[in-house]
Amino acid sequence: MPKRPNAKQPAEPIGDRRAKAAAARQAELRVERRRRLLVRSAIGALALAVVGGVTAVAATRHEGSTGSGTAAAMPAHPRTTADGRTTPGPWDTPADPASAVAAAGLPMLDSEGTVEHIHAHLDVYVAGTQVTVPALIGIDESAQRISPLHTHDTSGVIHIESPVQTDFTLGQFMTEWQVSLSADHLGGNTAGGDHTLTAYVNGKPVSGDPAAIVLHAHDEIALVYGTAAENAQLTVPGSYSFAAGL
Repeated sequence: MPKRPNAKQPAEPIGDRRAKAAAARQAELRVERRRRLLVRSAIGALALAVVGGVTAVAATRHEGSTGSGTAAAMPAHPRTTADGRTTPGPWDTPADPASAVAAAGLPMLDSEGTVEHIHAHLDVYVAGTQVTVPALIGIDESAQRISPLHTHDTSGVIHIESPVQTDFTLGQFMTEWQVSLSADHLGGNTAGGDHTLTAYVNGKPVSGDPAAIVLHAHDEIALVYGTAAENAQLTVPGSYSFAAGL
C-alpha cells in the first residue's frame, strides 16, 4: 500500500523567525560593541595613569558610569511627551544620536548600566504596513557612548540598561528616535476622519497619550495608524517572543 504523504507542517511564525534572527544579530553587535568599549577604556586608562595614577583613574571611570554623577544626570520624572519629526515615515536613525538622547532628557553613558536591565518590544504599523524600528537608536558609535534606552538592531526590541532604577517611557524612546507622537498623531500621520491612531500594550488598547506609556519588562507595545480597512488586515500582537536571556 503506498504511503500517504506527510501532512504539511505549519510554518514557524514570522515573529519567532524574526526574533531568532534578531537575537543572533544582536549578539554579534553586543560582542563587537563591548570589544570596542574595552579597547577605548584601556587606552583611556593608560593615558590617564601616566598623569594621575591607575587607582585614581579606575575610581573616576567607575563613578562616571555607575556612580552618583550618572544618577544625578537621570531625570527624576521621565518625559511623557515625544518630540521629533512630523513626516509620514518611515523614519531612520537620527544623524545626531547624542542630541536626540539629550532631547529625551537622558544621559549618554560609557557603557550599558546594570542596575536596571529589562527589555520591551515595539511594533509600528502605518496604513496596514509595518514600519521598521531602526537599529542604533540611542547609540553614538563614533563617540562610543550609549543611552540607557536604546536599540541594537531592527527587531523592535528596546533595551533598558540603566545605572539606576527608574521609569522609562515610550515618549523618551520616540524622542530619541526623533518621531513626534501624541494621542492624535504619529509623525506626520494625523488621526481624524476615517483614520485612527491606537496604542496597544500586550494586545490591549490603551487610552490617552501613548507617549506616557511606561516601559515594563517584556511589554509588547504596538502603535497602529490607518483606516478601518487597513487595520483589519493586521493582527495586533499580544506578546513578543524574546530571545533567551532578554
